[in-house]
This record gives sequence, structure tokens and C-alpha cells, in this order.
Amino acid sequence: MSQLAQLAKAGVSLLTLNLTVFAVGALDTYAQSSPATTFSDVQPNYWAQPFIQGLAAKNIVTGYPDGTFRPEQPVDRDEFAAIIRKAFDQAPIRQIQSGAVYKDIPANYWATRPIEEAYQQGFMSGYPGGYFRPNQPVSKVEAIVALNKGLNLTTNTSAVTVPTAIQRVVPQNTTRKAVKRRIFMPLGFTTLMQPLLIPKAQAVPTVEQASRPASFLITNTYADANKIPQYAVGDVATATQKNLVVNYPNPKVLNPNKPATRGEITALIYQTLVAQGKIEPIAINLPANQYIVRTTSTARRK
Repeated sequence: MSQLAQLAKAGVSLLTLNLTVFAVGALDTYAQSSPATTFSDVQPNYWAQPFIQGLAAKNIVTGYPDGTFRPEQPVDRDEFAAIIRKAFDQAPIRQIQSGAVYKDIPANYWATRPIEEAYQQGFMSGYPGGYFRPNQPVSKVEAIVALNKGLNLTTNTSAVTVPTAIQRVVPQNTTRKAVKRRIFMPLGFTTLMQPLLIPKAQAVPTVEQASRPASFLITNTYADANKIPQYAVGDVATATQKNLVVNYPNPKVLNPNKPATRGEITALIYQTLVAQGKIEPIAINLPANQYIVRTTSTARRK
């Protein structure tokens, strides 16, 4: 009888120990998974602080082990793919061919899965020859185009369907002929949208099309509109119309081809989520609000 009592006592002790270990483990897991929302190098008066804090709270962006965020550090293609993966849950529109891998992405690379998903969802593409260039910085215009393509933001947006700001006047005493337009751009510009650059052949603009909305909107919004690559005009116009673009320190200067910083990418992703109704807009009385680019029509609605 005493032997039975000892066994029962031992069983209770073991159960208690297991419950204690489970509770401690659960607390430890919660502590590790709780995202940090404040960083030592992002002060309350930093221009992108509300955007960074908002996405950090949702664990879409994270800091470094030393407690910093490094908001002025350029974002590479692999990191951009990882942020996209956390921010958006898009259905795949294309599949990676069986056995196909990028030559510069090892099987155990930390961003292999995010890169694959960014491709399958239509956000990003590789370079000719089977390369992805994961450590190449993403320019601001490339990031805008990637989001526009991956999220199909131009759907039902007739005001921004024109992909060029260049107009031609055809003399009346000549016969109009179909002309194939040549587009010249550095190889780096094909980084994010190579298979999607020109989905359909574009006709030469006519005189009556000279004031088409996309080019008009871009020209009247950005002081450096002439620096925006032709292929990206429609995408930038869409993003501008939807208040996705955030420019610091001057809202009128896009700096389209400059490598985008972590702060800039965070602001862009945040505003995209706002446009989708997935996150609350930042408070209108915050200084950061003045850097959100707004067209004349959208400004009137605020």
C-alpha cells in the first residue's frame, strides 16, 4: 500500500514539473516573439518614426540585435522580398519551374523562400541568365513598380493607365504609320519587372492624347519628373494618386533612382497597407503626415 502511495506521489510531482516547464517555455516564447516597436536610433522626431513604429508593432519590419533599426541603410533585394512576404498575402500568379533556382541564391540562403514567393506573386523577377542579385539595393522607383505590379493597383484606375510621358505630334500632311517604340533603359531598371515591362505593344501617342492623366499628374507633382523611367510613369502615377508615396524632406522630389532606405521602404509599405484598409493612417497632426505626397484632387478630400 505504501509503495502505491509513493508511486502516486511521484506521478503528481512529475505532472507539476511538466506544467511548470510548459509555463516557463510559453512565457519565454512570447518574450522572444513580441516585436520591438522602439529603436535607439529612431527618435520620436525622426521623420519616418510613425511608419516604423506601426510596422514594427505588426512584426512586418524588425530591428537589429543591438536595438537599432538603421533607418538610413539602403534596402537590398533580398530584404525587400522578406518585407513584402510579411506585409502582403497575395495569391501566386505564376510558378517557378521545377528544379529552377537562381544561380546566386544557395539552397540554404536565409531569404530563399521570400524571394521565391515574391517572384510567384508577381512582385519581383530575376535578371537574365538566372540571377537574382539579392544584395543589390532597390531603388525607390523599383519598389513602387514592384508593389504596383504585385498588388495590381492599376485595376479599375483608368486615370493612370498610360505608361509614358512622351508625346509626338504627327504632321497633318503625312500618312500615319504604325511605329514600334524603342525603350532604352539601364539593365538595372529591369530588376523588378522584367517579364512585365511592356505587356502590350504601345501605339504612338496622338495630338489629342497630349494631356493624358498619368504624365500630367507626374509632371505637376514632382520637380524631378524627368528622372522617372518611362516604363514606371504609369506605376508612379497610380502610387501617387493612392497616396502611397512618401518623400522626405521635400514631397515634390521623388529621387526615383536613388537606393531606397529602410525608412523610405517602411513608409511606402505602410501607406500601401493604409490604401488597402489593413492599417490605420498615421495621425494627421504628426509631422510625418506632411511628407505623404498628395495630388490636388486627393488633397481636397483630406
